[in-house]
Amino acid sequence: MTAARREGPPVPGAGVTGAGVTGVSVTGVSVTGRDAASPASIGIGRPAGRLRHAEHVMGTVFSFDIPAAAAPVLPEIVSWLHWVDATFSTYRAGSDVSRFGRGDVTLAQCAPELAEVIRECAVIGDLSDGYFTDWPAGRFDPSGFVKGWAIERSASMLNAAGFTGHSVNGAGDLQCTGQPEPGRPWRVGIAHPLCPGTLAAVVAGRDIAVATSGTAERGAHVINPRTGRPATELASVTVVGPWITMADAYATAAFAMGPAAREWVEQLDGYEALGIAPDGTGWQTSGFSAYTPLD
Repeated sequence: MTAARREGPPVPGAGVTGAGVTGVSVTGVSVTGRDAASPASIGIGRPAGRLRHAEHVMGTVFSFDIPAAAAPVLPEIVSWLHWVDATFSTYRAGSDVSRFGRGDVTLAQCAPELAEVIRECAVIGDLSDGYFTDWPAGRFDPSGFVKGWAIERSASMLNAAGFTGHSVNGAGDLQCTGQPEPGRPWRVGIAHPLCPGTLAAVVAGRDIAVATSGTAERGAHVINPRTGRPATELASVTVVGPWITMADAYATAAFAMGPAAREWVEQLDGYEALGIAPDGTGWQTSGFSAYTPLD
């Protein structure tokens, strides 16, 4: 199976999350998991020349670890994220997503980005044999795509401004670009869903994305489209690859699949996974070890 080809999302103004990370630090390990979006951890171990920023938006925390010189770009990114919140929130009655879901407006009357999101959701739905959907439990909700899309596009805004060596963390899901400092890869700790405060694994690399879907933080909230009920056969699935939009969506689909997830991810080009079952047993795809640091 071939994963959808991604050259990076269109960049506004350029024509600008399960697993995740907390306290991104080039001197230590960034932790992914249930406390990944904790604002209390922002700024831990910040080296000289780096800037950390935490923004409460989209019902969670988006945090940035960027070169200090990129500070002037942040206001545009933050403004765009709040626009995404106002447009795509399922909790705002006046958002385009809510109005479209109720049938109050046509797709043509909504922001054009909504049509883009729906098209991408359909592609992933086909790749996952329907385990990924923007209509979970019969309600229009593309949130399983939008968060990763917003993270990736925020990173693209920094790239378009000429900055590399940054990470964007949305609710614990992470896009890392370049290196935090020369010769040192990004290191991301994957929190164990059943053992708070411990790590299930550590992954490392440059230009990587890490996303987790699971029950540790929000309970059984991912719907299995085949049954219409919450998926409970796994405790967590972490997907690692080049792009957070796809990694996040793939993690959601894989979690909904349960035991079939491992074989499905094996067929995806460029993405690997780590799964943990409710009894604590785990598995990983054949290429996952390539992201595991030796030290």
